[in-house]
Amino acid sequence: MSQATDIQQTDILISGGGVAGLAAAAAFGAAGFTTICVDPTPPVTSEGAEGADMRTTAFLHPSRKLLEAAGLWSRLAPHAAPLQIMRIIDAGGEKSEARLTRDFDASDLSDEPFGWNFPNWLLRRELVTRLAEIPQVDFRPGVATTGLLTRESGAEVTLSDGSHVQAKLVVAADGRNSFIREAAGIPVKTTRYGQKALAFAVTHPIPHGNVSTEIHRTGGPFTLVPLPDRNGVPSSAIVWMERGAEAERLAALPVAEFEAAMLERSTGILGPLKLETRRSVWPMMTQIARRFSAQRVALIAEAAHVIPPIGAQGLNMSLADLAYLLDLCDRDPAHLGEPAMLEAYHRRRWPEVKAREIGIDALNRASMVQARPLRDLRAGVLGALYSLGPVRKSLMRAGLGIR
Repeated sequence: MSQATDIQQTDILISGGGVAGLAAAAAFGAAGFTTICVDPTPPVTSEGAEGADMRTTAFLHPSRKLLEAAGLWSRLAPHAAPLQIMRIIDAGGEKSEARLTRDFDASDLSDEPFGWNFPNWLLRRELVTRLAEIPQVDFRPGVATTGLLTRESGAEVTLSDGSHVQAKLVVAADGRNSFIREAAGIPVKTTRYGQKALAFAVTHPIPHGNVSTEIHRTGGPFTLVPLPDRNGVPSSAIVWMERGAEAERLAALPVAEFEAAMLERSTGILGPLKLETRRSVWPMMTQIARRFSAQRVALIAEAAHVIPPIGAQGLNMSLADLAYLLDLCDRDPAHLGEPAMLEAYHRRRWPEVKAREIGIDALNRASMVQARPLRDLRAGVLGALYSLGPVRKSLMRAGLGIR
């Protein structure tokens, strides 16, 4: 058999089967592009399974259009917890109690919520189910990319099962340590904060009322994001950011002591918090690739950029990458993956991501401050910004990514 017949042809190869990679496969497949998606680790699609991703994702309003076009929204909507209000609390005083509370209400902008929250393990379950319905998509869990060779005419990707794929466009969605990005010779700039985030789910006696609450004291924000009720009891996802050693200490606490620490850090806003899942721990960093494209390669999601989980920005930035790349491909499918298309992608997305990265970095550093005068300054700035109606609405639009 000749070498040529050993190589499978496809429009797009997506390296990475996390939430962003699976969403990309659904979006490109639904748009009619033949798509192969590979990931070395099969997705974990149940909450109690070993390796389940205990984080949650809030899809902000602009992301829904992409999810609808990919045939995903109808699957996800029944599991959604709407985010109607984004509440910011400053608890940076002498005691861990709210001294300043400011609500950003989606009704100030439209009759839709800011977004909808989902557990990541559930997103993987629904995404994988959707991929099985799209004939243009070939999803290969348990298979990694091990080689990349690009030419003007296309890219040849070697996979861990020994097969070879010829693609017009390779989409790197393979995370912060992206093989494709490194193989394409694209460097990154990384900033580490000495922070880690704990992610888990809780139940509580006081309903959340579709309010996402971010509490700032020291070490980083403590964020409660609405989830659908759990067995009839109000439930929220929590991301608790702290300096690394403190995060590890908290993760190792016996449950009763951990619940007491949660109650104090949450200022008791939803009453006693009962731990319902295991605690996962994630290192915090900011990272951005020097370019978002190379010959026949486009970087999206954490292969392109990593930010701390503040303001529900991370995956929504990833979906904005995907939406613009898909739009370029839809408009000019005859030149898929060619230099002009990839240069347009880089020129549009890199400056937008860089500006957002600078803003999130500043917010994270402000949330980490320990000195009391700096915490007082943080509260004063928040109060001043909120009091200006046009500024408040501009901040909300910026947070949603509305141009």
